Amino acid sequence: MEIIFNNKTRKDVDSYKNKFLSLFDKTLKHLKLKNNYIMSVTIVSKNRIHELNNTFRGIDRPTDVISFAFLDDKNEIINNSKIIDLGEIYICYDICLKNAKKYGNSFDREFCFLFIHGLLHLLGYDHQTKEQEEVMFKLQDEILPPKEN
Repeated sequence: MEIIFNNKTRKDVDSYKNKFLSLFDKTLKHLKLKNNYIMSVTIVSKNRIHELNNTFRGIDRPTDVISFAFLDDKNEIINNSKIIDLGEIYICYDICLKNAKKYGNSFDREFCFLFIHGLLHLLGYDHQTKEQEEVMFKLQDEILPPKEN
């Protein structure tokens, strides 16, 4: 299990690599998957995520997190014993900070939430339908419990 961590901002977030590794491990154990995965996480600016969102999703605005899964079939993820590159996650620092304030979360919680959300996408989960959303959001809550009020 490995994360290639790229910080393309001037923000001090490099310490999150270890936190994300821990959450990666927790997620894999929760889903009963082996630790034979590699992925990359890149922290980017609002302008860069806007560009990615427009180029690859056709949505002309910034977003908080974008995932690019390298595998389309969940069976490739589950039934493979080789080291598997799951893909790439891009997290926007600025929007994460804005969302944390908007939702009453700490930056830490919001940053970790976006990582888990992106990771679940890499592992084949989605929220295009109500049923998919229920499954994915339940997993998010199990891996990173909702904030306490």
